[in-house]
Amino acid sequence: MVSAIVLAGGKGKRMGCSQSKQYIDLDGKPIIYYTLKQFIKNKSIDNIVLVIPEEEKDYCKDEVLDRYGLVVDKIVFGGNERQESVYKALIEMENTNIVLIHDGARPFVSERIINDAIKYATLYKAAAPGVVPKDTIKIRGEDNFSIKTLDRNNLIAIQTPQAFDFKLICKCHKEVKEKNIMVTDDTSVVEALGNKVYIYEGDYTNIKITTPEDLALAEYLVKK
Repeated sequence: MVSAIVLAGGKGKRMGCSQSKQYIDLDGKPIIYYTLKQFIKNKSIDNIVLVIPEEEKDYCKDEVLDRYGLVVDKIVFGGNERQESVYKALIEMENTNIVLIHDGARPFVSERIINDAIKYATLYKAAAPGVVPKDTIKIRGEDNFSIKTLDRNNLIAIQTPQAFDFKLICKCHKEVKEKNIMVTDDTSVVEALGNKVYIYEGDYTNIKITTPEDLALAEYLVKK
């Protein structure tokens, strides 16, 4: 059994709009439409859990799910932070072997990336796609002067879906919650407890729409 958690709780502050970013129009449809469609049509995904803020439940159901005929297996109301939202989704799931956790604002995730996530999580228990940064990366000191230039070939920008053995990610999320360890993504959850994450090839088009510049690129990609 393979399940997917799609996180759709972004408020769009960096986008500079009052509307939650997952509902922003992208070529006539909301961003979250494209994201959900990729998982719904993938034959390897057995179960989809959508995580949204409770106050958006009616809008999401009426204007996204029902309007576009998108079927998910469960809707879970998220917490204040991503970490809490994922944990709330995990404890609502059962009879799952592999779970994929994906940003709702990444609408261009490909079938290949989803299938690879399942494959490598099955092999290694924890896996995530990533790409080598295109820019030179430096470490900056408190005085704003460069301290060191990092080898770009050893750096990876991590994307989603991040995929895990279900029992492992549940155990790790439970422990970091009990120990009050704050993390930025789910690979950090398993790494915080001594587990390794296999990194496989992502895609530069698998962007997370966060800023107006990202949206401009998304508008180009959706037409392409």
